[in-house]
Amino acid sequence: MELKQAVSLRKFLPLAIAACCFTVTALFMAACSSMRGTVSDGMGKVSVMVSDPATCATPNGPFSHVYVTITDVQAHVSTSAGPSDSGWVDLTPGLKTAPKQVDLLGLASNQCFLATLGDSQQLQAGKYQQIRIILAGDSTGISNNACTNGSANCVQLSKDSSIHTLNLSSEAQTGIKIPAGQIAGGGLTVAAGKTTDLDIDFQTCQSIVQEGNGQYRLKPVLHAGEVSTVSASINGSVIDASTGKAVAGTAWVALEQPDAGGVDRVVQSTIANTDGTFVFCPLPAGNYDVVISGIRSSDGALYAPTIVTGVAVGDTTGAVKLNAPVLAAASSFANLTGLVTSANTSNAPTAIDVTLAALATVNGKIYTIPQQPAATPFYGVSQVVTTAAGPVGTPPVACPSGTDCINYSLPVPSTGAYIGAWSASGATLAQPAALPSYAVDGITTSTCSAAEVNSNPPLALTGTGPFTSVAITPNLAFTGCQ
Repeated sequence: MELKQAVSLRKFLPLAIAACCFTVTALFMAACSSMRGTVSDGMGKVSVMVSDPATCATPNGPFSHVYVTITDVQAHVSTSAGPSDSGWVDLTPGLKTAPKQVDLLGLASNQCFLATLGDSQQLQAGKYQQIRIILAGDSTGISNNACTNGSANCVQLSKDSSIHTLNLSSEAQTGIKIPAGQIAGGGLTVAAGKTTDLDIDFQTCQSIVQEGNGQYRLKPVLHAGEVSTVSASINGSVIDASTGKAVAGTAWVALEQPDAGGVDRVVQSTIANTDGTFVFCPLPAGNYDVVISGIRSSDGALYAPTIVTGVAVGDTTGAVKLNAPVLAAASSFANLTGLVTSANTSNAPTAIDVTLAALATVNGKIYTIPQQPAATPFYGVSQVVTTAAGPVGTPPVACPSGTDCINYSLPVPSTGAYIGAWSASGATLAQPAALPSYAVDGITTSTCSAAEVNSNPPLALTGTGPFTSVAITPNLAFTGCQ
């Protein structure tokens, strides 16, 4: 949050600057150094926990275990602070000498949490708008290492129990950045004299990329927020509207909140259990939208997306009905296809990771529509792609001059979404449009001219299908990348 200057007369400007830079209060020290974020008088405490819904675990998912070793968690009041800048506060100093290895697909043993990362730490009260998690490199010695191949971070496959190193990019050196946009409320507010419980949620199933050489790489997707150590959840169930039976294991449920631009982004996601039930826990206080998509097991048809708005922590959605398409199964989906390109500041090819999501406009608001579990590698609500030298993809395509590129295909429901506001008696769902309007959104964690590129304006499907290949234009072009 930028500090706005109140002095408008030029002759008072030097005095104002001097006052700012020499005031002894913590508030003005932070403002002068970063012009973002705030700290306040007094001290508070923070404890750090880790959670993750195990959506890609055996028996339905590809992994038995995903182990990461955490060596530090740091926070900063500035959204723009670099990893080597001053002002970082160490939230877990004990991890530097005793790293914590966490199984992200393990069973929560303490009120929804996988692990607690050390004791509560005292720090200056204020709003911290950036968090970094530092993982151990493979040369780090780890007691009781569960990665039997000697790696600090690894995955174990369900199919044969083999252990594979989970490669890191720069995470071990600079830390995995959780920006303000991925922290509930835009930042972690620490109050003087109070203890704040910070939960770091690893979106494990979206964070693992299997590369062409068969190796696995961590491309982290994380969220964070203040939670209560007394479990607070949102739960419900998913049923077929025509049969009343549970949609078992084929319904993807996303919990979403709007970002600064008003686009509903996924905060957590899970697959409904075999009895159709789902639960999200732990959660920062607030209201959420529950967005559900799924596959009808009898014929493989995609259900229409279903959106329940305004669900508060502690509420249940009840039994949410999914409506199957009137058209045949083959016409129940559309493939949103296109090309992602990337170039560096010299307009030369460079490879980057891009997370792709399908955005649907419903009643004038934009929601993220979860990808189907059977169609998305590693059971994520979005698709992660890596640009490379062409020709790549299916069908092969030569990359435009001066770029790396990759084709993408996002399978989405071709039926318009049903939507309704939460009610204690159950949401009343209605379908505003028979056919949906989609845009494709791409976000990269690489440093580019723009971190997000999308294909707006949204494309409205027309006709009766099948929508086997719907071209999205313009293609997603990332430039100025490092």
